[in-house]
Amino acid sequence: MSIKKKCLSFVTMLALVICFVSACGSNGNNSGKSTGGVSGSAASGEKKISIVTTIFPEYDWVKQILGDQSGNVELTMLLDKGVDLHSYQPTAQDMMKIATCDLFIYVGGESDEWVEDALKEAVNKDMKVVNLLEMLGNSVKEEEVVEGMEGEEEEGEEEEEGPEYDEHVWLSLKNAQTLCSGIAKELSALDTANAGTYEKNAAAYNDKLAALDAEYKAVADKSSVKTILFGDRFPFRYLADDYDLSYYAAFVGCSAETEASFETVTFLAKKVDELGLKVIFTIEGQEHKIAETIRENTKEKNQEIVVMDSMQSTTSADVESGATYLDIMTKNLDSLKSALE
Repeated sequence: MSIKKKCLSFVTMLALVICFVSACGSNGNNSGKSTGGVSGSAASGEKKISIVTTIFPEYDWVKQILGDQSGNVELTMLLDKGVDLHSYQPTAQDMMKIATCDLFIYVGGESDEWVEDALKEAVNKDMKVVNLLEMLGNSVKEEEVVEGMEGEEEEGEEEEEGPEYDEHVWLSLKNAQTLCSGIAKELSALDTANAGTYEKNAAAYNDKLAALDAEYKAVADKSSVKTILFGDRFPFRYLADDYDLSYYAAFVGCSAETEASFETVTFLAKKVDELGLKVIFTIEGQEHKIAETIRENTKEKNQEIVVMDSMQSTTSADVESGATYLDIMTKNLDSLKSALE
């Protein structure tokens, strides 16, 4: 059901990585530019800690935990050009960054299948690795197909064994608190001299996440509307479950589909009418054709189309403009209010 990654020639790519790293000598520092200017500058002759993250939420969480220690760290966000997790393919330079870093943080779902090969060739054998799905353990949810949702056909492929998990764990503020605490613990073990600072910063940041979580709950609890509808992919299952909201959507969160069938559009339009919904949600992006088509097929044809940001396409330019995880989740609450209030 999830997007299938294109086959990568890892043998060739990793060979290039190893050759490049060997040519660089024993210096473990990356020479590439870190996203968002977080690297700062360490004291003369002091080796900076190298941290590589795949997606924006991980990157921003690390920034918050580092606080004023960011100058001692070279922090990199790999997916920094608007390519989302499901279609990302690492470059040789990306693989080199992973191979030589001190701490690598990734989601760990089906979209990250390439990571296993990358880690096998890690040059830094003391590297610490954080897999978000593993860190969350039993709280990770399986992907689900709800009524009216369009499935994906995978012609010529045998049925996959085992469950497929919903990767979008960062869209739960509750999960975010667990993950930030876990990341702080790994960072403290890596840099024991500043462990107290990291634990303190993580605790303060978690207080902010908990406060926003309470705001979400208050809005959901007092609303008579308990269902949201997306004319798009639906990466917000963790968020919906946190606040006991039901949902309908065109596709699951990891879907590769971009065109909804007549049956899907008709079903969702009827649900808008049946439930009296005033808002049709969509996720970030330039076009919202499915949501617009659903609206055109409702009786009233006057629903507001509202965007919720899943942070799957956040760019380095967004980071440089001041984007933060907490700010985006606050804006998502404002979007949710438009449907629930």
